[in-house]
Amino acid sequence: MNSHFNFLKLGLVGWPLEHSFSPRMHNAALQTLGLAGEYRLYPIPPLPEGITALSELLDRMRQGELKGLNVTIPHKQNVLSLLDDMTPAAQAIGAVNMIYFQGKHLTGNNTDAPGFLADLTQVFPSIFQKPASTALVLGAGGSARAVVYALAQAGWQVMVAARRVQQAEELAASLTLDRPTSITLSTSRVTPLQLQESTFALPFSLLVNTTPLGMFPNIDPSPWPGRVLFPADAAVYDLVYNPPETALLRAARIAGLPTANGLGMLFEQAVVAFETWTGRPAPRVAMRNALALDQEKR
Repeated sequence: MNSHFNFLKLGLVGWPLEHSFSPRMHNAALQTLGLAGEYRLYPIPPLPEGITALSELLDRMRQGELKGLNVTIPHKQNVLSLLDDMTPAAQAIGAVNMIYFQGKHLTGNNTDAPGFLADLTQVFPSIFQKPASTALVLGAGGSARAVVYALAQAGWQVMVAARRVQQAEELAASLTLDRPTSITLSTSRVTPLQLQESTFALPFSLLVNTTPLGMFPNIDPSPWPGRVLFPADAAVYDLVYNPPETALLRAARIAGLPTANGLGMLFEQAVVAFETWTGRPAPRVAMRNALALDQEKR
């Protein structure tokens, strides 16, 4: 390990970041393994306002000041042009959620896709027993790209509904899959407040919210309006984990549907990132305990 990495400086870049549980989880991992270092937040506004700060942060990483970064909304695609290389998964998905050094190359990876799928199989094992399952993904940003990629690679039919239909169309057109694409798109313009029941005439067994709607501190909005009924046998997964139960998950629970938030996905992708940055097995129990403690404090 290079001398300037004896103190491991890790962090998360995105906007906003007040909701994040990542620092407590990664700092607990560092402490448990006796590694000198810190994981901190780097709030950088959306582009174009934040482009200079984002470029400067990655330059600091190139200069050895930082060992590794996680990337969250809204910068998962913004960082692509600022990197030296990407893993095959990140290239296929077209979004990055972690950055590390591969040799001297600043490399982007996407651990959201395997993290999401790993958690999904744990929280909703029964839905994987249904043939030709269909999922409806709300949103078309960087997180949505990872979710759609993971589901499509696992053989799901995927529908994408986004506030900006053009963004959803670009997602479907640009996503690189190892198998023939099974992505279908909503055909009418969809906004969080104007979902049309006719848009979702096809039944689906999984609803995934990848938008930040309902995230702390603005916890009241939901991407799914109350007047639209959920399919009777669907499961609902919200990538938002703070608050633990969003307005979307509460409505789904009241409707009698199984629900899960994105805390498990956060944990699974964090384990991969930590092990990549440190070269050490992640202390999963300590990281899980840190997440539980963080939830209690909120």
